[in-house]
Amino acid sequence: MKKKVMDLLCCPVCKGPLVLHVDSEEKGEILSGSLSCSHCKVRYAITEGIPDLLPHESA
Repeated sequence: MKKKVMDLLCCPVCKGPLVLHVDSEEKGEILSGSLSCSHCKVRYAITEGIPDLLPHESA
């Protein structure tokens, strides 16, 4: 995932802004980390450069 994609992303649950947390980056590509929403406190994983933005199921 490239950092410039952040301009296009929002939380799929509440449509709030997402905050990027980078664990691993290579040549400008984010390979692992997470995206978190400060409004609804949901966290989305980034694995192998792909953000998983599917809403979590309620328990």
